[in-house]
Amino acid sequence: MTFLHTRLDNGLTVIGEHSPESESMACGYFVKTGSRDETPEVLGVSHFLEHMMFKGTPRRSPEDVNREFDELGAQYNAFTSEESTVYFGRVLPEFQPRLLDLLTDMMRPSLRVEDFDTEKNVILEEIARYDDMPAFDAHVLAREATFGAHPLGHRVLGTKQSITDMARDDMHAYFARRYSPGNMVLAFSGAFDWDAAIEQVSEGTAAWEQYDVSRDVAPPAYAKGRRVVSNDRLSRVHLVWMSRAPSTQDESRYAAHIAASVVGDEVGSRVYWELVDPGIVDEASLYYNEEDNAGVFSTYASCSPENVGEVVERMERLLRAAGDDGVNGEEVARAKQKIASGEVLGSETPMGRLVPLGMAWTYRREYVGMDEAVDRILGSTVDEVSAVLAEGDVGSHSLLALGPIAAID
Repeated sequence: MTFLHTRLDNGLTVIGEHSPESESMACGYFVKTGSRDETPEVLGVSHFLEHMMFKGTPRRSPEDVNREFDELGAQYNAFTSEESTVYFGRVLPEFQPRLLDLLTDMMRPSLRVEDFDTEKNVILEEIARYDDMPAFDAHVLAREATFGAHPLGHRVLGTKQSITDMARDDMHAYFARRYSPGNMVLAFSGAFDWDAAIEQVSEGTAAWEQYDVSRDVAPPAYAKGRRVVSNDRLSRVHLVWMSRAPSTQDESRYAAHIAASVVGDEVGSRVYWELVDPGIVDEASLYYNEEDNAGVFSTYASCSPENVGEVVERMERLLRAAGDDGVNGEEVARAKQKIASGEVLGSETPMGRLVPLGMAWTYRREYVGMDEAVDRILGSTVDEVSAVLAEGDVGSHSLLALGPIAAID
């Protein structure tokens, strides 16, 4: 594999991991913007805008956009998170010029009022649909409780009120502030033609205006304590614990991923043997989110109301032990091999490499090839993994409970 990168005159960074033996190529625009970059008045605008980017450009109608993806036989999608919005596609190499033209054109959308008004109803339906998913709702409420007024607590979808009140001009103003070429990375992976891509994207983005974009990266305070949200319409109780973890810029993020696997992987972890295997909970896991100048360990469990007290007692005892006593060599060895194998298996297609490639450059200006990534994972030590759990104070956390209960005994 060969890594390539350049920066165009307008500030757009273009990177690529070239694999000539691949049978396909993938590319995508990574925009460093998400719900943490929104003001309270326009909560959900990043995700709403992601939808609108597929609704046509001065050159293409919404129908044209969808039809052309189909004509290319493309696998394509987009997603919005607290920190990023990503648009990507995968095609056979001969369709690279058309895919690149389509994605590049989409980055300068029409944002027509009639499309905005129609899509607003789609977003409101999506919010309503997720409101009926208590596990999702519990995680949203837990982030709000943990991060408080910090923008990392913002809801990616927004609220019914914020979406209802949002005007097309609000979205256009947000787009104009955040979608500067200097705040974007265009990434390629697989069997792509680098020289042709640079020539095409240089011409296709020549009119894009460069301007400075900033982000407030002040770290959150990580509130602690318990909060119960009663909902008698639910039959299960959904519990979410959150605590501090390494940021995406921190080299200990590899150890943090291993720690999450040891303590809370869905199968074979401490949480699994303590709570899932005995049948005390429906499901339980701990995962690690690395974020811009922040990070969080999130632990989730779902159980019957009758078991809440026992589940909370067992989980919090387990988390305290992990933070106080650390982990052992056998656990770490198994977790490292599981994670390393998953990385390799996930990288077997250009699409599997595209998102890690783009995210690493967006947030760290770093290229990590697959061999190096595996070496970093396997090179993590027991002491490093234990230190991450201790420094993150995983035994001292916030707890959000959602379900048909009034309190946690």
